[in-house]
Amino acid sequence: MTTPALPEGYAEVLAELKERVRSSRHRAVRKVNTELLELYWDIGRTILARQTLGGWGAKVIDRLAKDLRAEFPGMTGLSRSNLHYMRSFAEAWPNGVVPQPVGQLGWGHVRTLLDKLDDQPTRDWYAAAAAEEGWSRNVLLNMIMGQLHRRISAAPSNFDDALPATQTDLARELTKDPYIFDFLAQTRPRLERDLEQALVERMQETLTEFGSGFAFVGRQVHFEVDGDDFYVDLLFFHVTQLRYVVIELKSGRFTPRDAGQLGFYVALVDDRLRAADTHAETVGILLCADKHDGVVEYALKTIDQPVAIARYTYDTLPDDVRDLLPPPNEVLDAIEPHDQT
Repeated sequence: MTTPALPEGYAEVLAELKERVRSSRHRAVRKVNTELLELYWDIGRTILARQTLGGWGAKVIDRLAKDLRAEFPGMTGLSRSNLHYMRSFAEAWPNGVVPQPVGQLGWGHVRTLLDKLDDQPTRDWYAAAAAEEGWSRNVLLNMIMGQLHRRISAAPSNFDDALPATQTDLARELTKDPYIFDFLAQTRPRLERDLEQALVERMQETLTEFGSGFAFVGRQVHFEVDGDDFYVDLLFFHVTQLRYVVIELKSGRFTPRDAGQLGFYVALVDDRLRAADTHAETVGILLCADKHDGVVEYALKTIDQPVAIARYTYDTLPDDVRDLLPPPNEVLDAIEPHDQT
């Protein structure tokens, strides 16, 4: 039996309908999630009010959880501990959760915010970032543990002098200090090429740490200038800002020479790859194991290309693993050459 011929345009109509179904399902899931958050917030507000006005204690909450579970045996989320989270939820966001960013998150995200953060402005910052970036609960937890809110836009740079005023703030948003590579599970120092290989092998985690919008272009990207070969360690493109980002790795302490080399690579990429009519100016970020702020400050004054200097660290490794690492001075002694006298 032969399959009847499909009418012209059938494939396009099918693709359109599939997308409509997906969009509708996504909206339905989000609506259910919003309804659940509103319910939890309302329960929490009621408990909070009764505790304030009626003197409800912990035993009353225990009984309330038991009675609610008996009435709704098929509904999860009505445990004693969850009711306490609901109370904290209403206390943290007393004006409701819609249309605030926290109202776009899952309940597991909300519990993480309540568990790990005490300061409300910081909670709101992470809620907004998680909603905008679509972070999973594990990514949110990692960002909180890595204190992303303290690191973002923190890397010293010369962007104010090297970029047009309209681009400086945007470019600064691409940087942080330090970058945390705890996902590499380092137990010993690595030279630049080894670190580069490890970051490429864990590209998903690397992109998460660099931030939203980064797309990987390549490693050891080759350029030839007057017969000489040059290689950029890592090259990214930021799809929101439409700019190339050059990443150079230094497993030792920053020196002024490093800034000059990074500036050279930024100039190369900007000249050879950037589409001047559509792309923003290329920027560079040097990631080093250590730096002295005074040296960085003076070095940045000598560079015309827009660059930033940041550290990388493994400081959020578990204590038992981090204890295996040698002290920072021993790492630098092992990596940096010493003058022979």
